[in-house]
Amino acid sequence: MRTSKPHPEFAPAGFQGFLQVVRYLHNSSLDPALKHLIELRASQLNGCAYCMDMHATDALKGGETQRRLNLVAAWREAPCFTPRERAALAWTEALTELGRHGVDDALFEATRQHFSEQEVVDLTYAIALINAWNRLGVGLLPDLPE
Repeated sequence: MRTSKPHPEFAPAGFQGFLQVVRYLHNSSLDPALKHLIELRASQLNGCAYCMDMHATDALKGGETQRRLNLVAAWREAPCFTPRERAALAWTEALTELGRHGVDDALFEATRQHFSEQEVVDLTYAIALINAWNRLGVGLLPDLPE
């Protein structure tokens, strides 16, 4: 277990850069409920317990149901996600688990069927940001308190 928690004071310029993207996304085309789902799914894939806890809590406060949060990891099989949410979750997984060969063009086109060009860009920024936060969380944050 890590003994110290990172604080914005350690790298203020970097932290402020992340916060600029947070502010951009807050005013973006993305629905906050959808953003919570992609943040939770990426955090699950990255094994960031700190972020999983935070984003599930935020989603519940935003009106998400516990049932849907329980099923995010099985979104392909769960009937409670809309086609738009499924497209966002598929895009999230592809960008989070980005391999050597990038993202399949067919997946990009499938995503574009549910999102405008601006929304795809905003969705991609949101996925990139949560992946960056996850890496900071996994790398620097102590374990969750009991």
